[in-house]
Amino acid sequence: MENIHLAAEDEDDLYSGYNDYNPTFDSEELDNDVGFQQAVKTSHGRRPPMTAKFPGTAIGARPMATSYGARAQMNSSMGRPMTGAVQDGAARPMTAVRAAGYTSTLARGSTFDPLGQSKGPAPPLEAKIEDSPEEKIKILEKKVNDLIEESCMAYSRGDLQLSLEKAKEAGRKERALVRQREQTGTADHINLDLTYSVLFNLANQYANNDMYQEALNTYSVIVKNKMFNNAGRLKVNMANIYFKQKNYPKAIKFYRMALDQISNVHKEMRIKIMQNIGVVFIKMGQYSDAITSFEHIMSESPNIKSGFNLILCYYAIGDRERMKKSFQKLISVPLGIDDDDKYIAANDDSHTNMVIEAIKNDQLHQMERDRKGLAEKYIMTAAKLIAPAIEGSFAAGFDWCVDMVKGSQYVELANDLEINKAITYLRQRDFNQAVETLKTFEKKDSRVKSAAATNLSFLYFLEKDFDQADRYADMAMSADRYNPAALINKGNTVFEKQDYEKAAEFYKEALRNDSSCTEGLYNLGLTYKKLGRLDEALDCFLKLHAILRNCAQVMFQLANLYEMLEDPHQAIDWLMQLISVTPTDPQVLAKLGELYDNEGDKSQAFQYYYESFRYFPSNIDVIEWLGAYYIDTQFCEKAIQYFERATLIQPTQVKWQLMVASCYRRSGNYQKALDTYKDIHRKFPENVECLRFLVRLCTDMGMKEVQEYATRLKKVEKMKEIREQRVKSGRESSARGRREGSAGSDLEVRPDSSHSGHGTSTRSERLSAKLRALPGSNEPYEASAQRDIDASYVDPLGPQMERPKTAAKKRIEEDEFADEELGDDLLPE
Repeated sequence: MENIHLAAEDEDDLYSGYNDYNPTFDSEELDNDVGFQQAVKTSHGRRPPMTAKFPGTAIGARPMATSYGARAQMNSSMGRPMTGAVQDGAARPMTAVRAAGYTSTLARGSTFDPLGQSKGPAPPLEAKIEDSPEEKIKILEKKVNDLIEESCMAYSRGDLQLSLEKAKEAGRKERALVRQREQTGTADHINLDLTYSVLFNLANQYANNDMYQEALNTYSVIVKNKMFNNAGRLKVNMANIYFKQKNYPKAIKFYRMALDQISNVHKEMRIKIMQNIGVVFIKMGQYSDAITSFEHIMSESPNIKSGFNLILCYYAIGDRERMKKSFQKLISVPLGIDDDDKYIAANDDSHTNMVIEAIKNDQLHQMERDRKGLAEKYIMTAAKLIAPAIEGSFAAGFDWCVDMVKGSQYVELANDLEINKAITYLRQRDFNQAVETLKTFEKKDSRVKSAAATNLSFLYFLEKDFDQADRYADMAMSADRYNPAALINKGNTVFEKQDYEKAAEFYKEALRNDSSCTEGLYNLGLTYKKLGRLDEALDCFLKLHAILRNCAQVMFQLANLYEMLEDPHQAIDWLMQLISVTPTDPQVLAKLGELYDNEGDKSQAFQYYYESFRYFPSNIDVIEWLGAYYIDTQFCEKAIQYFERATLIQPTQVKWQLMVASCYRRSGNYQKALDTYKDIHRKFPENVECLRFLVRLCTDMGMKEVQEYATRLKKVEKMKEIREQRVKSGRESSARGRREGSAGSDLEVRPDSSHSGHGTSTRSERLSAKLRALPGSNEPYEASAQRDIDASYVDPLGPQMERPKTAAKKRIEEDEFADEELGDDLLPE
């Protein structure tokens, strides 16, 4: 008890004595401690070193409970026997209790620091040695992975060439990595997953770039390596490549090899491979083998595509009963889609309504809609395909399909099938049956009624029965006011009545109901064009062009609007875009030629007119322009072929034949011109211009027929005068007719006056002078007297180019009437 220190009652500090110095704990004097040295030399020294309790610990301050329940309250541990201290001449053995956070090597005067915060910050981590082989290998592996990722990202962006380059670079880096591991003696640690990834990505990129042989070689390297697990599945990819190459036998071989290497656990994958095998058999025309594959799929895991393909196979072999059974299987395939009722709010719970609004257009619901739409498309296509084949008539076949659909989960498709039945009647030109079929929908629900009335309105509009079209358009609108097709039909009927403002309102309403209604936007632009609101029409067609980038009609309307706005350069730009879409449209090419001609660019105009003529050589306007172009450029021989083609197109038009003859005359081929004029005279004996040229040519060539043709010319002119006088007298009153007749007699010189018994010699001389004064072959024909009939003629090819001056003496034509006084009958009124 001498060494036990009892705490006094007034001693409040439980942790007093921490800084008191006790020589027992002085580790520096252990060499001189006899008891410590003896303990080290004996077996006690082989025990694990234990530290003495530092005075004032929580254990020393804690009341110690015994099995008897007695407690000894100790305020400090100063009275506890010290480890290593000498008691009664013997050293106390070291205990096995060591206090956490304390050591026996505390320096003199140290403070309480159980967490070691006084030691300062931890030393920095040792820097990695990058020059070590292992570090180089890790860096190279990271580069390979980055290249694979960059290759995949480039493919997702559509940059196929870059993706292939990255895949090749990844392959080179991976081979360098393998060589480096072999050199460092760590070949056993080669990353097979990385090698597989590099080869697989490289093969994929080869296939994406249509380098099929390289892709097959790369896939073969993977498949033949037994160290790669599940590499046999890649034979499906190899079979797909053979399918693209249309090597169908090898495709089937590899599909079957892949099927053999895939266990029955992977049921979905096996079904997909079987479906591919069936498609290949269809391509090969082996429908019985394809039927075997699709029948197996429909019995194991039925799906819409396989059911549709099965119907196609039975249709190809003409098995009616199997077609019916397959159609029944098709409409009974479960889609795995929930009802739309869950998207309808059932109560006024705001939280539930918010959730429903959130999931109405989420990706899952969109996927469900797409799957349902695809199924309906396949069912409708199958019904339209087999309806004419399963029964005696297509109407009976449609009725059977409608009955089957009504008893399935696609009840709403029955009405669509009925409408398709009416459309089939239309394709067969049976309009009455189509109208009767559509009229049966008048008593059905509003959606179907609106669709049927819309079709009826359009039918009557095509038949130009605008009243019936208007009636059914109103019926469709009353059944469904938000039906844009009904509103467009109504606008079309109003447009035909030329009520453009009202038509524009209907088109606007259709666009408000469906902003993607391109028909409404196009018709609205046409309406604004009719109203003269060209800027608004231009806005409509520009918006439509943003939706339909390659629509030829929209581009033509834009070009036409810019032409109306007197902006020919913009019109030309739009027409140039248009011919990039439809390069063989002759009307567009002719329009471009017209615009360039108006701008004065004859060479560009000729280019586009000539292209238009190549694609459509029967356009009279283009032919006329090309002929006139060659006349202007003094290539009359080339103009002949165009006017001859015009003669074939319009054989009753004498002007084309006159132009052909005039081209011969201008080119100096007078004999051919004379033959052509004679041929024209045989076909058109009353043509005055032809007779005039015959008289002229015969005179120039000194032929004897000149008097004969001159006589015929006078008779024709006289008959023409009489005919015109009869027309005038019949249309006008007698008084006005007499007045205009007398005025006309004062102006006109009658050609038959020289043959009349009371004609004057002056008129006879005037006729002979006119025949003598016919111009030469290089001068245009001009009448010498001012007469309504004779002097009005102009060469159909226009005035001839002035002949170059030569050394020949110019012929002076004397005016035989210079000294003659004009009579009163030749003076103007």
